[in-house]
Amino acid sequence: MDLSKIVSISGKPGLFQIKSQAIGRIILESLLDGKCVPAFANDRMSSLEEISIFSVEEDRPLKEVFKGIHDKMGDKVDFDFKKANKDELCAKFLEVMPDYDQDAVYPSDMKKVFQWYQLLMDKNLLDFTEEPEAAPEDKPEEKTE
Repeated sequence: MDLSKIVSISGKPGLFQIKSQAIGRIILESLLDGKCVPAFANDRMSSLEEISIFSVEEDRPLKEVFKGIHDKMGDKVDFDFKKANKDELCAKFLEVMPDYDQDAVYPSDMKKVFQWYQLLMDKNLLDFTEEPEAAPEDKPEEKTE
């Protein structure tokens, strides 16, 4: 699952997929409405590949949190995260990431994670199939005399 071409822009709703790059700007496609928009160097963009969630021990990459949501809920978030109160959000987030830092992860962050997950699933941009492990390389047999 490669999230490097999916970005969030501070102050703009939803997520965007990088379509092309030009001098001084990037062309993005909104995952909400499909419209293409330019983003410039002064826009605060974050690639989903670089985002992590605070946990008690070490921060967890967003893709691991998405995997946890998929393992617990499947392809659809099983509650209305838009209308959920703080307690409901915290309880659901605890199910998918039991070790999250309860002082550093806010309900607004949780809501955004669930919203992004559902948007990416709806657009078929998340793939949770296991990649086959590389076969061990054959070692030349040593000759014994």
